[in-house]
Amino acid sequence: MRVFVTGASGFIGSAVVAELTGAGHQVFGLARSDASASALTTSAGVEAVRGTIEDLDVLRAAAAECDGVIHLAFHHDLAQHEEAARAELAAIEACGDALAGTDRPLVIASGGPVGTERDTPPASGSPRTAGARAALALAERGVRSSVVRLAPTVHDANTCGMVQRLIGTARETGFSGYLGDGANRWPSVHRLDAARLFRLALENAPAGSVLHGVGEEGVTIRAIAEAIGRRLDLPVKAIPAEDAAAHFGFLARILGNDMTASNTLTRELLGWQPIHPGLLEDLELGLYFD
Repeated sequence: MRVFVTGASGFIGSAVVAELTGAGHQVFGLARSDASASALTTSAGVEAVRGTIEDLDVLRAAAAECDGVIHLAFHHDLAQHEEAARAELAAIEACGDALAGTDRPLVIASGGPVGTERDTPPASGSPRTAGARAALALAERGVRSSVVRLAPTVHDANTCGMVQRLIGTARETGFSGYLGDGANRWPSVHRLDAARLFRLALENAPAGSVLHGVGEEGVTIRAIAEAIGRRLDLPVKAIPAEDAAAHFGFLARILGNDMTASNTLTRELLGWQPIHPGLLEDLELGLYFD
């Protein structure tokens, strides 16, 4: 298949591109800079498409010329979250217009998997839910659309942003902290497992599918803090809610959330099976500490 990928040079996108080319697909990756274009074209089977997700005519043209689209691009800046969500919605609608009536696949990344794939996030939740709803609605217009709700913690052997921030905070303060009793849970997924799920969705997901990119259904924040403490040989302490902002910074806004998400229906539908190491296994191996 000829596949148009937005966010192709990003953390998840670069893994998706490698997964697609490894399976014999031809990739056209959206590149917003010369550096991104160069990085993409050095990969076998990848052609750069210059533009950004705000260039709707570019998106429509690329989607129309390809056999499917995987939309991953998103500006992850909490200060501009609503603006980024509006741009994402417009990009999804542009790609959907190009694919309407073709039964070609459009797979998008979305956040916040909670419960099962059948559970619907509240409309008042993340601004990104509007994009997810728009993608699923495209199934009624002859698009084989699907939504991959990604775990909030996506990691590999080199990178796990949230955990690395917690490690930095532990080094600065002299102890590894967790919020409250630390029993709240976060789903996680290895980057390579997520990439394979996007490929399977492109190839086989029925129209209107909701999928959970979740490898581990819920890792407790306390377990993460304890693993950090062991590796750094630091004490582990509970942080009261009133001190969370001062200690954790912007992470305080999300560390207190208790989220678990099942991947059962996704595995049954697509035969997807996470096979790469879990988050705690990576931590125990000493990854993310350099």
